[in-house]
Amino acid sequence: MGKRGAVKNAKAPFRITVDTGGTFTDVVVGDSDGQLLIGKAPTREQAFDGVKEALEVVAADLDATLIEVLAQTSLFVYSTTRATNAILEGTTARTAFLTTAGFPDTLVLREGGKANPFDLRQSYPEPYVPRHLTFELPERIDAEGNVVRPLDESATREVLETVRRRGVEAVAVSLIWSVANGVHERRVGELIEELLPGTPYSLSHELNPIVREYRRASATAIDASLKPLMGAHLRQIESDLREAGFDGELMVATSLGGVLHLMDVAARPIETVRSGPSMAPVACKVFAEAEADARDLIVCDTGGTSFDVSMVRGGAVTYSSETWLGPRFTGHLTGAPSVDIRSIGSGGGSIAWVDPGGLLRVGPQSAGADPGPACYGRGGELPTVSDAALVLGYLDPETFLGGRMGLDGAAATRVLSDLADQLGLGVPETASAVLSIANQHMVGAIQDITVNEGVDPRRTLVVAGGGAAGLGIVPIVQELGARNVLIPRAAGALSATGGQFSDVVAEFSASQPADTGRWDFEAVNGALARVRSRAREFGDQLGEKGIAETSVDYFVDARYAYQVWELEIPLARDRFETPEDVAGVNDAFDAAHHRVFAVNEPGARVECLTWKARLRAPVGREAIEATSRSTNVDAGGEPRPRTSRSAFFDGGWCDTAIYLGGTIPAGSGLVGPLIVEEPTSTLVVPPDATLRVTPLGNYMVEV
Repeated sequence: MGKRGAVKNAKAPFRITVDTGGTFTDVVVGDSDGQLLIGKAPTREQAFDGVKEALEVVAADLDATLIEVLAQTSLFVYSTTRATNAILEGTTARTAFLTTAGFPDTLVLREGGKANPFDLRQSYPEPYVPRHLTFELPERIDAEGNVVRPLDESATREVLETVRRRGVEAVAVSLIWSVANGVHERRVGELIEELLPGTPYSLSHELNPIVREYRRASATAIDASLKPLMGAHLRQIESDLREAGFDGELMVATSLGGVLHLMDVAARPIETVRSGPSMAPVACKVFAEAEADARDLIVCDTGGTSFDVSMVRGGAVTYSSETWLGPRFTGHLTGAPSVDIRSIGSGGGSIAWVDPGGLLRVGPQSAGADPGPACYGRGGELPTVSDAALVLGYLDPETFLGGRMGLDGAAATRVLSDLADQLGLGVPETASAVLSIANQHMVGAIQDITVNEGVDPRRTLVVAGGGAAGLGIVPIVQELGARNVLIPRAAGALSATGGQFSDVVAEFSASQPADTGRWDFEAVNGALARVRSRAREFGDQLGEKGIAETSVDYFVDARYAYQVWELEIPLARDRFETPEDVAGVNDAFDAAHHRVFAVNEPGARVECLTWKARLRAPVGREAIEATSRSTNVDAGGEPRPRTSRSAFFDGGWCDTAIYLGGTIPAGSGLVGPLIVEEPTSTLVVPPDATLRVTPLGNYMVEV
């Protein structure tokens, strides 16, 4: 976000965080002073090529070489969409699914549900693992953990031989009630190692020990299918980095909004699904706290292919086990805890098109990075949101991506002209309609995570980031009824920035049903002891790697008796001793239920299902403290625009001042229309909105 002196004069070590998205690869380099430098480059087929190109941009700002920067880097955090894309595109490993005899349709039937129950044109979705690769094992354990039918090892060996002949590359094992007793799954794992040496496998009771049969099976199948792909990918990234001169600690971002060591993630690659977007609320939480704003946050992250929205409530990032890859019900459910993110196919590369009824549509199809929008000049021939923004004067073709990537205005006008002819509108009116529809999609996604869950968006602070966030965030905030929106100067690489502040986060869970009406102290304390022991063991492993300080919080998934779905509530302690401790669960659940649904039932029995220990080890604390005390923009002085150009607002063209990011003094208040150009993002402030630069150099827009 500004040129620095030579790297030899900078305070080492650096922290480098990377987010490889579907269109661009973002790199953020932070130093001990809290300064963040951003590099952005198109995502390449070979992931390190995009990382290297973006890093070289930052190295040039430091008057250094790539090797010099890497040599002074102590921590490298990597996040990627590789796992998510592989699932959505069906390019994961050929995986076998092993389950208890009589239950071959777990992945076929799922949990039921249909978004449009009266739409008979929709085909029934295919299971994650096809039926011809689903195998039944003669065995049975009951809900109490008793062995009803011993595992037939002879039959299991025959199944594994069939698996070998069919060229399977990974194996998922999810047996009924293995969460109560995992003895049979563990034995199947031993047989896999004996008969299929080197073939990766996942056991459901170790990966995701929850009661819900489909979610546990789905998580296990997804995890197993990713192991060959992500293992090879992560090893390649590590090899490329070491070869380029990096000798520090390599960690990988996870879906819990934290980081883990590479080998831990390779053993549980489901942790990498949606890991990039999970970093965005981490970054926004830090920026909002640094600006002394204690409101709940709506986090909007707009990239080239998708729009991701999440929340920070009560100072904590929200979590969920409802992570669908693809559409709800017809996609695939990870079934594992992750940052609660709602995503839609709406971003800078979203394609605009006219449906058979003559209505304008935007997305979910995206032009991606190759060929990309028509204005990229790489052969794209379909109109996109980025093309519309260029035609409307919001983007400067000469300064896009810091001037490293020129935009083709003639190509953007051509493809939008074709669309305008179909609609019978002018080109600017069509471009404006494209942005309006894209914005409405984003408003709907925000309302899904706020209004539908008892949150009034008017009482929140919207924090926006992503390369395309600034193009339409102000109209979105106006539609929500919120008062203002914070756009950090690092908005162009929001998820990668979150990696600068992320801690090691790991979660351990155990299934143990309990009812506050008839509490089994021994059983519940046993479940908590198991997750506490696993958390301590993991903490000891971190200590061996030089991370000594850890903290553990405890949670339980609970519901009112006879309800179907659970809410996660925090526990005051890791052991239950008295009836008052049990009453505390009732009180906490009543409060959570009222917050989400605006109703509760005090005194009603609460059923508890899954007990969790969430470990956190501070890795990003120094970066948070440095960022909170840094000052990026001088106060005082008169803001001077770099230039001006005509931009389209409210149905007409306006002369619009163009400011260069970092040149507006802190405390300045400017009334739109105006545009602020950062090297990796553009902020559009329409008429009647007011821009204020905060003491930390971020942008607060009041609407």
